[in-house]
Amino acid sequence: MLVPSRRRLRIEMWIVLGLSLGQSAVYSLVQLLDKMTRAPLAEGTSTLNRSQSSREYFDLTYQLLDIIFALVPVVLVIYFLTDNRPSGLPGSSGHGITAFQKLGLDFDRPGRDLLQALGLAALIGIPSLGLYAAGRALGITTAIIPSALDAYWWTVPVLVLSAIRHGIVEEVIVVGYLLDRLGKLGWTMPAAIFASAMLRGSYHLYQGFGPFIGNAIMGVIFAVVYTRTRRLMPLVIAHAVLDIVAFVGFSLFGRAIGLG
Repeated sequence: MLVPSRRRLRIEMWIVLGLSLGQSAVYSLVQLLDKMTRAPLAEGTSTLNRSQSSREYFDLTYQLLDIIFALVPVVLVIYFLTDNRPSGLPGSSGHGITAFQKLGLDFDRPGRDLLQALGLAALIGIPSLGLYAAGRALGITTAIIPSALDAYWWTVPVLVLSAIRHGIVEEVIVVGYLLDRLGKLGWTMPAAIFASAMLRGSYHLYQGFGPFIGNAIMGVIFAVVYTRTRRLMPLVIAHAVLDIVAFVGFSLFGRAIGLG
Protein backbone atom coordinates (compact mmCIF):
# COMPACT_ATOMS: atom_id res chain seq x y z
CA MET A 1 0.00 0.00 0.00
CA LEU A 2 1.43 3.35 -1.05
CA VAL A 3 1.97 6.04 1.57
CA PRO A 4 -0.97 8.46 1.19
CA SER A 5 -0.18 12.01 0.06
CA ARG A 6 -0.73 14.97 2.37
CA ARG A 7 -3.72 16.03 0.30
CA ARG A 8 -5.26 12.59 0.65
CA LEU A 9 -4.58 12.60 4.40
CA ARG A 10 -6.31 15.98 4.80
CA ILE A 11 -9.34 14.79 2.85
CA GLU A 12 -9.42 11.58 4.88
CA MET A 13 -9.30 13.55 8.15
CA TRP A 14 -12.13 15.86 7.09
CA ILE A 15 -14.25 12.82 6.20
CA VAL A 16 -13.57 11.07 9.51
CA LEU A 17 -14.15 14.18 11.62
CA GLY A 18 -17.18 15.21 9.57
CA LEU A 19 -18.76 11.84 10.28
CA SER A 20 -17.90 11.86 13.97
CA LEU A 21 -16.55 14.27 16.57
CA GLY A 22 -15.92 17.19 14.23
CA GLN A 23 -19.62 17.13 13.46
CA SER A 24 -20.35 16.94 17.19
CA ALA A 25 -18.12 19.99 17.77
CA VAL A 26 -20.08 22.07 15.23
CA TYR A 27 -23.42 21.07 16.74
CA SER A 28 -22.06 21.72 20.22
CA LEU A 29 -21.04 25.28 19.31
CA VAL A 30 -24.47 26.00 17.81
CA GLN A 31 -26.19 24.53 20.88
CA LEU A 32 -24.03 26.72 23.14
CA LEU A 33 -25.00 29.85 21.18
CA ASP A 34 -28.65 28.80 21.30
CA LYS A 35 -28.53 28.41 25.09
CA MET A 36 -26.63 31.66 25.64
CA THR A 37 -29.12 33.66 23.58
CA ARG A 38 -32.09 32.18 25.44
CA ALA A 39 -31.00 32.64 29.05
CA PRO A 40 -27.86 32.73 31.22
CA LEU A 41 -25.88 29.49 30.99
CA ALA A 42 -26.43 28.83 34.68
CA GLU A 43 -30.14 28.39 33.91
CA GLY A 44 -29.49 25.95 31.07
CA THR A 45 -29.53 22.16 31.22
CA SER A 46 -27.50 19.57 29.32
CA THR A 47 -28.82 16.02 29.22
CA LEU A 48 -26.30 13.38 28.14
CA ASN A 49 -28.44 10.23 27.86
CA ARG A 50 -32.06 10.94 27.07
CA SER A 51 -35.04 8.73 26.38
CA GLN A 52 -35.97 8.53 22.70
CA SER A 53 -39.36 6.86 23.00
CA SER A 54 -42.07 6.46 25.62
CA ARG A 55 -42.34 2.79 24.59
CA GLU A 56 -39.82 0.68 26.46
CA TYR A 57 -38.53 -1.62 23.76
CA PHE A 58 -38.50 1.03 21.06
CA ASP A 59 -36.44 3.20 23.40
CA LEU A 60 -34.06 0.26 23.94
CA THR A 61 -33.80 -0.24 20.18
CA TYR A 62 -33.01 3.43 19.57
CA GLN A 63 -30.39 3.43 22.33
CA LEU A 64 -28.62 0.37 20.93
CA LEU A 65 -28.75 1.70 17.37
CA ASP A 66 -27.17 4.97 18.53
CA ILE A 67 -24.34 3.06 20.19
CA ILE A 68 -23.75 0.78 17.20
CA PHE A 69 -23.76 3.50 14.53
CA ALA A 70 -21.57 5.80 16.64
CA LEU A 71 -18.87 3.13 16.36
CA VAL A 72 -18.89 3.09 12.54
CA PRO A 73 -16.38 5.99 12.24
CA VAL A 74 -14.10 4.02 14.57
CA VAL A 75 -14.26 1.08 12.16
CA LEU A 76 -13.37 3.49 9.36
CA VAL A 77 -10.39 4.78 11.35
CA ILE A 78 -9.23 1.24 12.09
CA TYR A 79 -9.36 0.53 8.36
CA PHE A 80 -7.39 3.68 7.47
CA LEU A 81 -4.72 2.98 10.09
CA THR A 82 -4.21 -0.69 9.24
CA ASP A 83 -1.10 -1.42 7.21
CA ASN A 84 -2.27 -3.60 4.34
CA ARG A 85 1.03 -3.83 2.46
CA PRO A 86 1.40 -7.31 0.96
CA SER A 87 4.46 -9.40 1.75
CA GLY A 88 7.48 -8.71 -0.38
CA LEU A 89 7.14 -4.93 -0.32
CA PRO A 90 9.71 -2.80 1.53
CA GLY A 91 8.84 -2.57 5.21
CA SER A 92 6.49 -5.52 5.03
CA SER A 93 6.64 -8.18 7.70
CA GLY A 94 4.67 -10.66 5.63
CA HIS A 95 1.30 -9.67 7.03
CA GLY A 96 -0.63 -6.51 7.72
CA ILE A 97 -0.08 -4.58 10.92
CA THR A 98 -3.46 -3.96 12.44
CA ALA A 99 -4.45 -0.59 13.84
CA PHE A 100 -5.16 -2.31 17.16
CA GLN A 101 -1.46 -3.16 17.44
CA LYS A 102 -0.39 0.26 16.19
CA LEU A 103 -2.61 2.07 18.72
CA GLY A 104 -2.04 -0.25 21.67
CA LEU A 105 -5.74 -1.08 21.70
CA ASP A 106 -5.34 -4.70 22.72
CA PHE A 107 -5.16 -6.92 25.78
CA ASP A 108 -1.42 -7.56 25.81
CA ARG A 109 -0.92 -6.06 29.29
CA PRO A 110 -4.30 -6.08 31.07
CA GLY A 111 -3.03 -5.62 34.63
CA ARG A 112 -0.80 -2.64 33.91
CA ASP A 113 -3.41 -1.04 31.63
CA LEU A 114 -6.11 -1.36 34.29
CA LEU A 115 -3.96 0.14 37.04
CA GLN A 116 -2.93 3.02 34.80
CA ALA A 117 -6.55 3.55 33.77
CA LEU A 118 -7.78 3.71 37.36
CA GLY A 119 -5.04 6.20 38.19
CA LEU A 120 -6.02 8.39 35.24
CA ALA A 121 -9.70 8.15 36.17
CA ALA A 122 -8.93 9.37 39.69
CA LEU A 123 -6.64 12.11 38.38
CA ILE A 124 -9.33 13.43 36.03
CA GLY A 125 -12.52 12.57 37.90
CA ILE A 126 -11.95 14.13 41.30
CA PRO A 127 -10.87 17.59 40.03
CA SER A 128 -13.73 17.47 37.50
CA LEU A 129 -16.27 17.58 40.32
CA GLY A 130 -14.64 20.70 41.72
CA LEU A 131 -14.45 22.29 38.27
CA TYR A 132 -18.13 21.56 37.70
CA ALA A 133 -19.05 23.15 41.02
CA ALA A 134 -16.89 26.18 40.25
CA GLY A 135 -18.41 26.51 36.79
CA ARG A 136 -21.91 26.41 38.22
CA ALA A 137 -21.01 29.02 40.82
CA LEU A 138 -19.52 31.30 38.15
CA GLY A 139 -22.50 30.82 35.86
CA ILE A 140 -20.44 29.43 32.95
CA THR A 141 -21.66 25.83 33.14
CA THR A 142 -25.11 24.40 32.57
CA ALA A 143 -26.74 21.92 34.93
CA ILE A 144 -25.59 18.53 33.66
CA ILE A 145 -27.94 15.57 33.81
CA PRO A 146 -25.88 12.46 32.97
CA SER A 147 -28.95 10.30 32.43
CA ALA A 148 -32.64 10.94 31.83
CA LEU A 149 -33.51 7.39 30.82
CA ASP A 150 -36.58 5.82 32.36
CA ALA A 151 -35.96 3.07 34.92
CA TYR A 152 -36.13 -0.20 33.01
CA TRP A 153 -34.30 -3.49 33.47
CA TRP A 154 -31.95 -2.51 30.65
CA THR A 155 -31.18 1.05 31.78
CA VAL A 156 -27.92 0.34 33.63
CA PRO A 157 -26.51 -2.05 30.98
CA VAL A 158 -27.27 0.50 28.24
CA LEU A 159 -25.62 3.28 30.24
CA VAL A 160 -22.54 1.09 30.66
CA LEU A 161 -22.48 0.39 26.92
CA SER A 162 -22.93 4.10 26.24
CA ALA A 163 -19.95 4.91 28.47
CA ILE A 164 -17.78 2.31 26.73
CA ARG A 165 -18.89 3.72 23.38
CA HIS A 166 -17.77 7.22 24.39
CA GLY A 167 -14.43 5.91 25.58
CA ILE A 168 -13.74 4.04 22.35
CA VAL A 169 -14.96 6.74 19.95
CA GLU A 170 -13.23 9.66 21.62
CA GLU A 171 -9.89 8.07 22.43
CA VAL A 172 -9.47 6.26 19.12
CA ILE A 173 -10.39 9.28 16.99
CA VAL A 174 -9.24 12.28 19.03
CA VAL A 175 -6.04 10.77 20.37
CA GLY A 176 -4.86 7.77 18.36
CA TYR A 177 -6.04 8.73 14.89
CA LEU A 178 -5.65 12.51 15.08
CA LEU A 179 -2.12 12.43 16.52
CA ASP A 180 -1.08 9.89 13.91
CA ARG A 181 -2.44 11.89 10.98
CA LEU A 182 -1.27 15.29 12.21
CA GLY A 183 2.18 13.83 12.73
CA LYS A 184 2.22 12.56 9.15
CA LEU A 185 1.18 16.05 8.00
CA GLY A 186 4.29 17.47 9.64
CA TRP A 187 2.76 18.96 12.79
CA THR A 188 4.97 19.14 15.86
CA MET A 189 3.83 16.99 18.77
CA PRO A 190 2.89 19.97 21.01
CA ALA A 191 0.77 21.45 18.20
CA ALA A 192 -0.92 18.10 17.56
CA ILE A 193 -1.66 17.65 21.27
CA PHE A 194 -3.11 21.16 21.44
CA ALA A 195 -5.37 20.49 18.43
CA SER A 196 -6.51 17.19 19.94
CA ALA A 197 -7.31 18.85 23.28
CA MET A 198 -9.19 21.74 21.64
CA LEU A 199 -11.30 19.31 19.62
CA ARG A 200 -12.12 17.33 22.77
CA GLY A 201 -13.13 20.48 24.58
CA SER A 202 -15.13 21.85 21.65
CA TYR A 203 -17.61 18.99 21.39
CA HIS A 204 -18.41 19.52 25.07
CA LEU A 205 -19.20 23.23 24.61
CA TYR A 206 -22.95 22.58 24.73
CA GLN A 207 -22.43 21.96 28.45
CA GLY A 208 -20.82 25.37 28.95
CA PHE A 209 -17.33 26.82 29.22
CA GLY A 210 -16.40 24.90 32.36
CA PRO A 211 -16.69 21.48 30.67
CA PHE A 212 -14.84 22.88 27.66
CA ILE A 213 -11.88 23.80 29.88
CA GLY A 214 -12.04 20.59 31.89
CA ASN A 215 -12.18 18.34 28.83
CA ALA A 216 -9.41 20.30 27.10
CA ILE A 217 -7.17 19.71 30.13
CA MET A 218 -8.16 16.04 30.08
CA GLY A 219 -7.27 15.99 26.40
CA VAL A 220 -3.77 17.30 27.06
CA ILE A 221 -3.16 14.75 29.83
CA PHE A 222 -4.48 11.82 27.80
CA ALA A 223 -2.54 12.82 24.67
CA VAL A 224 0.71 13.22 26.61
CA VAL A 225 0.21 9.81 28.26
CA TYR A 226 -0.42 8.26 24.86
CA THR A 227 2.68 9.79 23.28
CA ARG A 228 4.76 8.27 26.07
CA THR A 229 3.15 4.83 26.21
CA ARG A 230 1.72 4.41 22.68
CA ARG A 231 -1.23 2.60 24.24
CA LEU A 232 -4.86 3.64 23.94
CA MET A 233 -6.32 0.87 26.09
CA PRO A 234 -5.69 2.65 29.44
CA LEU A 235 -7.28 5.82 28.06
CA VAL A 236 -10.35 3.98 26.80
CA ILE A 237 -10.79 2.20 30.14
CA ALA A 238 -10.27 5.40 32.16
CA HIS A 239 -12.77 7.31 30.02
CA ALA A 240 -15.31 4.50 30.28
CA VAL A 241 -14.90 4.35 34.07
CA LEU A 242 -15.48 8.11 34.39
CA ASP A 243 -18.64 7.96 32.32
CA ILE A 244 -19.96 4.81 34.01
CA VAL A 245 -19.62 6.48 37.40
CA ALA A 246 -21.41 9.59 36.12
CA PHE A 247 -24.15 7.86 34.09
CA VAL A 248 -24.95 4.95 36.38
CA GLY A 249 -24.36 6.92 39.57
CA PHE A 250 -26.85 9.57 38.51
CA SER A 251 -29.35 6.98 37.28
CA LEU A 252 -29.25 5.10 40.58
CA PHE A 253 -28.87 7.96 43.05
CA GLY A 254 -30.17 10.99 41.20
CA ARG A 255 -27.20 13.23 41.92
CA ALA A 256 -26.12 15.74 39.29
CA ILE A 257 -22.44 15.14 38.69
CA GLY A 258 -20.52 16.46 35.71
CA LEU A 259 -17.83 14.31 34.18
CA GLY A 260 -16.63 14.61 30.57
